[in-house]
Amino acid sequence: MGRGGASGGLFDAGTTCYGGAMNDTDLQERLAHLERAVDDLSAARARDGARIDRLERLVQLLREREAGRESDAGGGVFIADERPPHW
Repeated sequence: MGRGGASGGLFDAGTTCYGGAMNDTDLQERLAHLERAVDDLSAARARDGARIDRLERLVQLLREREAGRESDAGGGVFIADERPPHW
């Protein structure tokens, strides 16, 4: 019944977190909740992975766009003490 007992798990097999015996209905209900949690986490991971992929493509596009702007501008170095050409 204790935590980290001989079973090595959080709780001994066949007991609830309150120490009472679990019947088949309790086990089926617990399993159903755990399966739902796994499905929810899997779906969230898939959504997050797709979002990360889109963001990585966007970052790459922005890097390429900025590199094009720098090459079009001549790649000059801006010096803070230097007046801009329109002054």
